[in-house]
Amino acid sequence: MGLLKKFLENKPSVDDNLETIAYLASLDNLQKKAPRIAHAIIEEIQRQRNSLKLIASENYSSLAVQLAMGNLLTDKYAEGHPHHRFYAGCENIDTIEAEAVSLAKTLFEADHAYVQPHSGADANLVAFWGILIKRLEQPALLALEKTNVSQLSKEEYEKIRLQFSQQKLLGMALDCGGHLTHGSRANVSSKMFQAVSYGLDHRTHLIDYKEVRDIARREKPAILLAGYSAYPRLIDFSIMREIADEVGATFVVDMAHFAGLVAGKVLKGVYNPILYADVVTSTSHKTLRGPRGGFILCTEAYKEFMDKGCPHVLGGPLPHVMAAKALAFREALDPSFSSYAEQIVKNAKALAQALMAKKVHLITNGTDNHLVLIDVQRTFGLSGRAAENLLSSVHMTANRNSIPQDPNGPWYCAGIRLGTAALTTRGMKEQEMEKIATILYDLFKAARPSEDPKTGKPSLAKASIDEKVRERAKNEIAEMLSSFPLYPEIVLSPETIAV
Repeated sequence: MGLLKKFLENKPSVDDNLETIAYLASLDNLQKKAPRIAHAIIEEIQRQRNSLKLIASENYSSLAVQLAMGNLLTDKYAEGHPHHRFYAGCENIDTIEAEAVSLAKTLFEADHAYVQPHSGADANLVAFWGILIKRLEQPALLALEKTNVSQLSKEEYEKIRLQFSQQKLLGMALDCGGHLTHGSRANVSSKMFQAVSYGLDHRTHLIDYKEVRDIARREKPAILLAGYSAYPRLIDFSIMREIADEVGATFVVDMAHFAGLVAGKVLKGVYNPILYADVVTSTSHKTLRGPRGGFILCTEAYKEFMDKGCPHVLGGPLPHVMAAKALAFREALDPSFSSYAEQIVKNAKALAQALMAKKVHLITNGTDNHLVLIDVQRTFGLSGRAAENLLSSVHMTANRNSIPQDPNGPWYCAGIRLGTAALTTRGMKEQEMEKIATILYDLFKAARPSEDPKTGKPSLAKASIDEKVRERAKNEIAEMLSSFPLYPEIVLSPETIAV
């Protein structure tokens, strides 16, 4: 029996269940066309339903957002930007992208928005190249009385090109909570720039603004980049703005992780990057709870340079994802989103406090945002990877993460990063965070590194634990999840999908 037919047998109100009906109809169709794919999708829905999702960069988007991505908009090329395209027949794409831009500007109270980037990494690349073109290429063209690079001689173009590779990017070091695209040697950002990093205070693991200022004065970066992927505190953007102005840098903020907290008006004043940055990059998922993708906000002075993601960096934009972004921005404009964003932070603080009450060592001794970073090596003698694998075995998803001066390196790590955005979407509050802290503590305390069969030494990949402890944790998690169903309107029966 098809999933939709089974659902309709309960005679629900069609008008009240249009999203559910469309979703199930899509799965039924996929079952006929590609049963393995349909099965994998349903298995993933079931996996996420039955897991405590603690990955700080993940969330749950609405069915409406998901459905907005599944339509014929995916078939249309639309390089350029609204009303300025390289392909014909983009009138409807113009309407959709312009709506997404307008909603993003309203939501974040920004001068301009560019909603084409496919990811946060893409958004950063578009921003970087746009800034370099504004700072280097445009002045050079004006000096040479040329209007575009195609008019330059080979020698003139080479001179400008070489200047690009001589610029400096100053961002937070990866092991201190920064992101790969902030200048890591493993990333293209360190090939585009002479990348320079600032770290954290060795004792408090907080940003040392004096050190950032000293480095900026010494290095004179073209771009000063603030933002993080694993820093549990807030950033005073007014200070970073002062530093950028002092050294003549363009100030960029990567708010991919905390965009939802900005949209929800939890981060205000000096903690709101829109008020201080020249350019703000972000993802549309994570705390913002939209589709997987990226976007850029900027001042009027940078508008023309951000709108040229194509041809600078991007290929064809994804109109169907831009439609979903527009829907997510509209959802975030609802007053209920502010309450949601506030609860994310309340939950993170409750989780941190409950862990610290059990003498668990947290980086920065707490949190001000949506994430918590545990030093599992120092507290429990476990590597981050071993802890991650242990959590997976009891249906908790979290990711290992480097910590400052990490003794285990970037693969095994010494930390575990936890986030509260997804569980807050499911309706969990402080009481559940306290239960989760107890489950985490009991698991890690009972675990021991397994013996590496090759070396006979403690393994950095796996931990052993009494099966009774493991089963108790699984049962407690299952009981908790039963009170917070995920997409309860979608009634699935995995056995109906034949592989």
